Amino acid sequence: MPDTPPFEMPPAPPAPIEEHRFPCDRCGSDLRFDPAEYKLVCDHCGNTERISGKRSYQTIEELDFRAAMAHALPPTEMEQTRVTTCPNCAAQVEFDEDKHATECPFCATPVVVDTGLNRHIKPRGVLPFALTENVAKDAMTNWLGNLWFAPNGLKEYARKGRRMQGIYVPYWTYDADTKSSYTGERGTVYYVTVTVMRDGKREQRQVPKVRWRSASGRVARFFDDVLVLASKSLPKKFTDALAPWDLSALEPYAPEYLAGFRAEAYSITLEDGYAEARQYMDAMIERDVRFDIGGDRQRIHNVQTQVSDVTFKHILLPVWLAAYKYRGKTYRFVVNGRTGNVQGERPYSAIKITFAVILGLLAAGVVGYYMALQQ
Repeated sequence: MPDTPPFEMPPAPPAPIEEHRFPCDRCGSDLRFDPAEYKLVCDHCGNTERISGKRSYQTIEELDFRAAMAHALPPTEMEQTRVTTCPNCAAQVEFDEDKHATECPFCATPVVVDTGLNRHIKPRGVLPFALTENVAKDAMTNWLGNLWFAPNGLKEYARKGRRMQGIYVPYWTYDADTKSSYTGERGTVYYVTVTVMRDGKREQRQVPKVRWRSASGRVARFFDDVLVLASKSLPKKFTDALAPWDLSALEPYAPEYLAGFRAEAYSITLEDGYAEARQYMDAMIERDVRFDIGGDRQRIHNVQTQVSDVTFKHILLPVWLAAYKYRGKTYRFVVNGRTGNVQGERPYSAIKITFAVILGLLAAGVVGYYMALQQ
């Protein structure tokens, strides 16, 4: 695939700013999306409204990757949002206009809300929250409770601490049709009998050998929805471990799903995300080549891949997030907003570890004492 310039937005008239606030028809208060009811609800008067954007029967169309690289996406695929950049972790998160100071949901750093505008590719799909905050918090506290070496103070602080933040985290998905030709070698293992000397005696032993033969061929694979995190705010090992995501449940993007939640702007460009997706594709193609070569062992000398029909989507996936500052250190925990899968930094208590070491030494001493008595 030919090299393409970095993906940068060309100068253009300001796009309309997406507002994720929906006033209640009865009292005028802000509605929020309730995962339990799958509706917009008003906490002030109890009014509920259906999600107008729920269109599960519709296919979410992909966008052409080459058109995006050529800055030729339709204007309707772009949006402009107000975001604030955290000075500590560089997260770009949307905040309500009426807030002037708050904490970053990713690292608990105090931030002053600015009015920075971010023009970017509009999301095509959203996976709505299915778990409420209470369910997510229970999952997190249970996860912490199973960490024996975690400090009790942090566990208690997390149980009684501040509310969790519902964040829609940005991802890219990529589709591509690939055809690859390869050259390599197929190895067949066989055994020969050799005589060796051991303790002054001759012994016969079976020694494996490999017979190599040249191999070549073609493999083809269509990649569907290769998922790439488009954020730098959280350690990738956490977000990767939140998988699997049921992408078949994606809904066409509707701002109602974001009511009452925050959405992070992507910080991994479309081009950089594609480079990561290609690494995954290349690894899968190599596996296909090895399977096609067959035999007991394989050597791959060269693989030439033609990639065509590359398309993409910008999607938002739901994460419940808690960031706690405990004794000067920030601990972050993330919960899959659909499955309840929990990941996070593993805190350790020096007192508990010392106690466990002492118990281990005492146990070893007791065992050694009884073994000595039996001799």
